[in-house]
Amino acid sequence: MFRKYDGVSDEELVIKAQQGDHTAEEALISRYKDLVKSRAHLYFIAGADNEDVMQEGMIGLFKAVKGYEEGKNASFRTFASLCVNRQIISAIKTASRNKHFPLNSSVSLDIPAGDKEDSEKMENILASSEGSPEELMLVRDMIEQIIINTPQFLSSFEQKVWSAYLSGKNYNVIAEDLGKTPKSIDNAIQRIKKKVEKYVLE
Repeated sequence: MFRKYDGVSDEELVIKAQQGDHTAEEALISRYKDLVKSRAHLYFIAGADNEDVMQEGMIGLFKAVKGYEEGKNASFRTFASLCVNRQIISAIKTASRNKHFPLNSSVSLDIPAGDKEDSEKMENILASSEGSPEELMLVRDMIEQIIINTPQFLSSFEQKVWSAYLSGKNYNVIAEDLGKTPKSIDNAIQRIKKKVEKYVLE
């Protein structure tokens, strides 16, 4: 059905979709349905089934199609991933408030910390990190995608800090390893998160 769009880039499809081409929009949604599905499997919302989470992810994807600005945002894939994650996380927060559940009881943390199959689970990393679970998941995912396209995205120091952060070390241990203060480590983490937000949204 969407064969005529096989050689068309995501960004071109977005432009067509924003101009009212519903077939282009459907083709784009079809391309990204697996991404939404993979994100939905990483989270669960208390009192909801996977289809509910999937639906929230699709809402995020539609928002990405409507809100993407070529040249201003990062690649559409990066922007879409951010929007999908953000929408699901927003739903989790709402469900948590309504049901008086702590946020981390509504979030699945069973995510590999790296590419290796035997890598630590994210839940172990979070146990020794100062960041919130959903924030770390989102930022980690964005950084991985951005670094692929922008190798110099992080400074050498920031790369060392982030690598140690994801390996499960807390601020004090990272500071000792790098010969810095815990405050400087915290500042580096905050800079990284701000860089991600600026890169994707500006």
